[in-house]
Amino acid sequence: MLAQQGILTKADGDCVAVERPHGSSAIFIICEHASRALPERFGDLGLSAEALSSHIAWDPGALAVAKKISSGLDATLVYQRFSRLIYDCNRPPESAGAMPETSEIYTIPGNQSLDEAGRQARTQGLYIPFHDRIRSLLKERAARGQKTVIVTIHSFTPIYNGKPRAVELGVLHDADRWLADRMLDAAAEAPLYQTERNQPYGPEDGVTHTLKLHGIANGLHNVMIEVRNDLIQDDVGQGVVADYLTGLLQSSLEA
Repeated sequence: MLAQQGILTKADGDCVAVERPHGSSAIFIICEHASRALPERFGDLGLSAEALSSHIAWDPGALAVAKKISSGLDATLVYQRFSRLIYDCNRPPESAGAMPETSEIYTIPGNQSLDEAGRQARTQGLYIPFHDRIRSLLKERAARGQKTVIVTIHSFTPIYNGKPRAVELGVLHDADRWLADRMLDAAAEAPLYQTERNQPYGPEDGVTHTLKLHGIANGLHNVMIEVRNDLIQDDVGQGVVADYLTGLLQSSLEA
């Protein structure tokens, strides 16, 4: 539904995009931080062009990798069309990180001192429609007896708070480690990237909201993938990473 609570205009379009809604693969891909776009009515949130192109606004390269995996596997892909600066769809409404006032070195003027009405408008206009669409697609898959495993795709910066990160690929999980364990085993057999469990973030950092909401709550195996974004800056890098992850996922499910 467009223009919910005045958040989106007709020019903005819907907040959620779906590719291959009837994909044949068991893998169901979600990309919450796919875009750096801001809804028309919010302008630039008081941020510079540099800030709005940086990792605080989105996960660079994540959507491109997700699309390549989706295409290669005929897997359904759901992604958010607007920046996490407006609403981070991997955070519940009560989280301070859902509509952050600061991110890394940046203060976000347009998010300062949001009142309850403002928070509710963003929740109703962006978070709820995004996750409702995922729920609807998952129900359709269950109704037709299609197996589902949930895979969320993210990227992270090679340097955080001035410290380099050696990890290149993170395989994250919450209470359900079934798929993560198999992916880590597969990565150990084909070690193209330095791959680690629950790095550079983990459940304690509040990053597994989507996994819990749609995976664990529904008894569906799930995993969150984090790729260091210097590896996926161009089409070549994105293709190499996507092919590698596709192989890990396929071998994990076969195992």
